[in-house]
Amino acid sequence: MAVKDRDRFSTATRIRLLGEQTAARVYRSQTRRQARRSRLTGRAALLALVLCSLVVALAYPMRQYVSQREDIADLKRQKRQAQERVQQLRDLKARWQDDAYAEQQIRQRLHYVLPGETGYTMVDPGTAKQSRAEQGTARRPWYINVWYGVDKSDAAGQ
Repeated sequence: MAVKDRDRFSTATRIRLLGEQTAARVYRSQTRRQARRSRLTGRAALLALVLCSLVVALAYPMRQYVSQREDIADLKRQKRQAQERVQQLRDLKARWQDDAYAEQQIRQRLHYVLPGETGYTMVDPGTAKQSRAEQGTARRPWYINVWYGVDKSDAAGQ
């Protein structure tokens, strides 16, 4: 026992014990810090995992919901336009049922006249004086001239 007591009070033993105690304190403080960090990081990772899973779980239904709302709004707009068109067509049908309106349209569009009336067609003097060469019809193929005449007569009726 004497040897043990002597080793206990020796400088080398004291330094060694002091080093072990210091190392134990440092090691404990580092493990505490690491434990705190790992718990915080674990919580943050769990929170991030939960948030990501919520985003992934809700992304597709939200996209579907927004898409369906857009489709509903588009269909409502189309329905409103169709109802307006139906109303316009009903109004037009009612107008055509009136004999005075039908007669007016026949006279205007088809240039009909009643028996005993004289029909007149006015020709624009500016276009009558132009020759075919001035109109540029000589340089175009015949089928373009025909189509041009159809377009021109259609525009004159409107």
